[in-house]
Amino acid sequence: MGSATREALASTRAVLAAHGRTTDLATGEGLLDSGRVIGDSAQLLSALVDPAADAAAKAALVAAVFSAKLTPTALDLLQSVAAARWSSHSDLLAGIEELGLRAVAASAPVAGAVEAELFEFGTAVASNGELELALASKLGAVSAKVGLIDSLLTGKVSEQTLVIVRHLVQQPRGRRIGALLRFSATIVADEGGTAIATVSTAELLSSAQLERLRTSLTARYGRTLTINQVIDRSLVGGVRVQIGDDVIDGTIATRLKDLRLQLAG
Repeated sequence: MGSATREALASTRAVLAAHGRTTDLATGEGLLDSGRVIGDSAQLLSALVDPAADAAAKAALVAAVFSAKLTPTALDLLQSVAAARWSSHSDLLAGIEELGLRAVAASAPVAGAVEAELFEFGTAVASNGELELALASKLGAVSAKVGLIDSLLTGKVSEQTLVIVRHLVQQPRGRRIGALLRFSATIVADEGGTAIATVSTAELLSSAQLERLRTSLTARYGRTLTINQVIDRSLVGGVRVQIGDDVIDGTIATRLKDLRLQLAG
């Protein structure tokens, strides 16, 4: 990620925070929809990323294309994206997506519910190869994928989760569905002031063990954590924790691997 993109992300997040309670589900959904429109138009995307173009002119272009389709808050947020400088075309699309995900998260009535639903659906996809293939296949029609998501999730998850997953299957941008769901859950959690700790073990941890782990990790990272537990029999024993890019690996499988490498050396 280039320095221009880091600055752009910081500035657009600040605009989102300033809108506060005016950020509703329609705002988030509109941003995600707009990102797909921009991603499908090479001309529009290039115009918005052009570093030589005037920021006001780019904001005016966004208004001309999207003002009739977006809420006032969504339009203002998209114009803030257009006015910022981005390091690449893909960074701008990622920036719109992140802003849309954060706006959707901000509209959720129950804290923590959306990331939990995304994790549960990700677990279901990972355990069903046929479903994963149907959602990831480049040969499948986008409309069919959206229809499949609707049939699986409508009435079973929040509107926020449904909007997010619909978007992910429409604009994967080369990413696998499992990675997309994990990324989205991380952004949603961050918007709510928490982080996600993915805890992998060979056996299910007890409630008391999870609470001790949560307390220890919270003290270490200085923020509230949501723990997602994954059962992986290949680990044999111990615990593997991933929080963002940080990995704490205390599993027996890893210790045995390290021992084999030492003996081989």
